[in-house]
Amino acid sequence: MLEMVKKWFWYDWIMLGLRLITSVSLILTTIRFQEGLALSLWIVIFWEISALSIPWICLQLNYKYYLFTEILLFGGLCVHLTSLFPEAFPSFLVSVFLIAANSARLSYHWTAPATVLVIPGIFYVVSPNNSYWVMVIYYGLAYVMGFTFHLLTVNHRQNETIRKQNAVLEQYMSQIERITLAEERNRMSRELHDTVGHAYTSIIMGMEAFRSELATEKGIQRLDSLLELGRKSLQEVRGYLHQMESPQQSLSLVQSLQKLGDEFQEHARVEVSFRAFGEEFRLSRQAKMAFIRCLQESLTNAVRHGQATDITVSLKFGDQDIRLEVHDNGRGMEEWQEGFGMNAMKERAMNLQGQVFVYTKPGAGTLVTCTLPRQAEMENDLIQLLIVDDQPFIRESLQVLLDKYQDLNVVGSAEDGEQAIDLCGRLQPHVVLMDLDMPRMNGSEATKMIKQQWPHIRVLIFTTFQDAEQALDLLRSGADGFLLKSAEPLELADTIRLIHRGGTLIDRGMSHKIFKKLDKSVKSTQLKAATNDYDLTNREIEILQLFAKGFRYKTIASKLYLSDGTVRNYASSAYIKLGVHNKEEAVQKALEIGIIVS
Repeated sequence: MLEMVKKWFWYDWIMLGLRLITSVSLILTTIRFQEGLALSLWIVIFWEISALSIPWICLQLNYKYYLFTEILLFGGLCVHLTSLFPEAFPSFLVSVFLIAANSARLSYHWTAPATVLVIPGIFYVVSPNNSYWVMVIYYGLAYVMGFTFHLLTVNHRQNETIRKQNAVLEQYMSQIERITLAEERNRMSRELHDTVGHAYTSIIMGMEAFRSELATEKGIQRLDSLLELGRKSLQEVRGYLHQMESPQQSLSLVQSLQKLGDEFQEHARVEVSFRAFGEEFRLSRQAKMAFIRCLQESLTNAVRHGQATDITVSLKFGDQDIRLEVHDNGRGMEEWQEGFGMNAMKERAMNLQGQVFVYTKPGAGTLVTCTLPRQAEMENDLIQLLIVDDQPFIRESLQVLLDKYQDLNVVGSAEDGEQAIDLCGRLQPHVVLMDLDMPRMNGSEATKMIKQQWPHIRVLIFTTFQDAEQALDLLRSGADGFLLKSAEPLELADTIRLIHRGGTLIDRGMSHKIFKKLDKSVKSTQLKAATNDYDLTNREIEILQLFAKGFRYKTIASKLYLSDGTVRNYASSAYIKLGVHNKEEAVQKALEIGIIVS
């Protein structure tokens, strides 16, 4: 009941004030003229208090209950008093006003006749001294004034709803704009980092290689000057990239979510409480943005669709994951329907190996949970990397790309397999990024030797080649993953982390080719086993396969450039070997033992 009162507007207090003034004045008048009462004074006062309180309580539950109790209790009281005191009929005027003000939908069809025509008729019956039509005019004017007041309140409610929706939409658009700008900054930062950084690195490496071809001291000095300019420009570009970070990125995750909740509470005028549990640790920009986007979408849905007034946000930092929970007191729904925002939220989480769930029930509100796995980004959990590639600018570019991840540390680079094996023995890296096509010793041979000598070192094949047979041989030799060089930097970093944790990852396109290769290998093995058991020739199997497709002898003969008799001879030989009597039985048995496919 108290929660309902908190939602009252000024017109609700006006109607309560009218009811209180009317009831108090009626009680005082009753006490003053108690000698003329037919019932006990206390019974009449109890009736008056009941006529005040019971309809008011019913009004908080359902307006229909209010209308019935108001007419029966207060109307009955006024009829009783009018029968004793004919001049008491105006006491029902305020009640008529309130009935009209609280009527809605089709209730006007019966409340208007009941209060304007029927009840004055009852008053006239119990007190003929009063003019019926005068009472009808009084009650009619009171009902019209109440109806006008009702229209005013409806208009105010609609304006308030529109204002709240506008506030939510403004907040939503503000957050969309902020997140879009932040993502655009991040995208531009990554693009500049990858392209400009790579270009500068390639220029520097190219000029270093050109040093040996310069014969004069002046040429070497000019080259040194160019190299210094290139390195200085590269540092300046990196500095600009750091300055491009949005102000949101400078805040911690807890601070960002707290700020988002406070701003939403201020604009949408709903209660948003935020709690954080556990010790906060650093997250990647992508993970941080996913949580911010999840909270923003959940808050907006809670108000726009659930009409919530109180929202609780909980952020829990665990040993293995981070969990965001957004629980509202809205109306909930029978079946959750996902829109564009929720699908985008789930896609963000899936890209980070996380999950988003929505639990909702009518009358119980909605709970949205977003869980992302914790990734190693602590100083004592650095993943030591060894880059193996015969192209110097690729080695340098990979190091530039991976340097921005705090949990990845490139400890060395090698230009061929022999140098990679030597560095593995001295540096003991956690993960080796291995190219395949290299001079002296290729990546395939180096991978086999590394896994034989140091089984604990993880090897991720990072190449441009898409040979399924070679990839299958590498995986059999102990390679822990296979990724193409066309992969995005974030995908590469996540794959390195996965490989380091003991997982295995194969590029999606390559995995399809490898599985097809394995499937063909298995089928080929099964086919050879089946044919060996029945001693069928390839021609006999080919004819059985054509039988299974519905071809006749003459059609098969024309397809295989054989005579009709020769085809029948091959078929008869297959029947004998399979132990069957006709074409249908031969096809069925060949399908059962796996010699042919349907």
